[in-house]
Amino acid sequence: MASSSVPALNEELQCSICLEVFTDPVTTPCGHNFCRTCLSKCWTNTQTCFCPLCKEGFSKSPDLKINTTVREVVQHFKKKLQEKIQENPGESEVFCDFCGERNQKAVKSCLTCQSSYCDDHLEPHLRVPRLKKHKLINAVENLEDYICQKHERPLELFCRDDQTCVCLSCTEGDHRTHNTVPIEEESLEKKNQLVQTQTDVQQMIEDRMKKIQEIQHSVELRKINTDKEKSSSVELFTDLIRSFKRCQSELLKMMEEQQKEAEKQAADLINELQQEITELKKRNTELEQLSHADDHLHVIQMYSSLYSRPHSKNWSEIRIDSDVNVYTLHRALRQVKKTHKALNKKLSQTVDVTLEPDTANPYLILSDDGKEVSEGDIEQDVPENPKRFDDICVLAKQGFSSGRFYYEVQVKGKTRWSLGVVRESINRKGDISLSPDDGIWSLLLINQSQYIACDNPVVSFPQREAPEKVGVFVDYEEGLVSFYDVDSRSHIYSFTGQTFTEKLYPYFNPGFNDEGKNSNPLIITPVN
Repeated sequence: MASSSVPALNEELQCSICLEVFTDPVTTPCGHNFCRTCLSKCWTNTQTCFCPLCKEGFSKSPDLKINTTVREVVQHFKKKLQEKIQENPGESEVFCDFCGERNQKAVKSCLTCQSSYCDDHLEPHLRVPRLKKHKLINAVENLEDYICQKHERPLELFCRDDQTCVCLSCTEGDHRTHNTVPIEEESLEKKNQLVQTQTDVQQMIEDRMKKIQEIQHSVELRKINTDKEKSSSVELFTDLIRSFKRCQSELLKMMEEQQKEAEKQAADLINELQQEITELKKRNTELEQLSHADDHLHVIQMYSSLYSRPHSKNWSEIRIDSDVNVYTLHRALRQVKKTHKALNKKLSQTVDVTLEPDTANPYLILSDDGKEVSEGDIEQDVPENPKRFDDICVLAKQGFSSGRFYYEVQVKGKTRWSLGVVRESINRKGDISLSPDDGIWSLLLINQSQYIACDNPVVSFPQREAPEKVGVFVDYEEGLVSFYDVDSRSHIYSFTGQTFTEKLYPYFNPGFNDEGKNSNPLIITPVN
């Protein structure tokens, strides 16, 4: 026998007499529907008419009229069924076990007889009282899967203790004390759970579609930034064309290669996401079909493989960096430092700094691009993390264990802030001791115009005009940390003679909001 291509019929569209889809459906006064011909046969040669389903009697033969609504539904169902058969002509069918060479299609399978029947050979099961008690299902090929192999009885119950289908004889033996329920009840419960899984899968599809848009946006933004950097680089080298000609060519080539690598990375990620979406859509279709299936045993057998949430990569942390790495520019400029030593020195020290959310105190608010931080009045819902500070501060993602680096921070409009660098092993829980001995080199502004260098001992400066932008310069090998007023090009303070043995991270403390008086954020700005 071959598996049937016809899906299980909707019970609402089946006549309870012939167990087939309604033909000219009529409705009795008690509200039940039957085929007109089937009901007429039941009432032939009887003095009292009664409903074959609920047994309600009628004083006289009711005037039966076609239920047009049910008939239209049946016609629509048959049309969809025919379309499905036409769309899948290659699918196999179940044939009657008693037709011999006629090869008639089976319409029902009997779990008691363990055989499949066409309309003609099914007739005794609809007429003989003893056979009427047999368990009939829509014709299936794998009939043995619906029979208990131990007792050769229909699998009508589900054991929740052992998570398996059992027959009545099983409940008198190994499963006597187990929690068993009708297979229809368990199937309905699992269908409901499959609907929830289907909802989860649909959400995963939507999340991945959004991720594709995010990646596409990131690579577009990176291209814009790349174009800007290329334009700036061309302008920079115009005045120095003779000395920088070879350097310029190398720089543009590197930047193009970086952009191509970013685009390739984005294409690979999008391809992977689209593959996941395809798999999830397939999973969603299977869940949809299974959640509406009438084949209860099939629902239970397929449940474990479809109910669990599909394994998937965690896409929430996947990013395409939209910023251009200017380190290649610095490396190229070093090649001509004999000719342009001053320009090269400044550029070679500049680094691109972004904030690390995992280190931020819960009361801090970080911008999406990781360039701004301010203190809010409401604690953010953030996960526990050993890197996170209890103090009102945040570190940069970038750490440095050699060389020199320089970055600038806008502090305009703020009455209090603290900037500097910390070593990687600094204590992040509890209050921070602002001292080089404890791994922090910082400059503090209080009362809008008073500086405090947290050196050992602490150095306090007299009142002076507050800067709008502060530059931070570190020379790892020289043990130097310096602070500058960028706009006035003046030196503020330097930590000298320090010994660095660990990676250093830029440190930012925007200070408390102070009822809006200090609400402006610290902003990491590009170095001009």
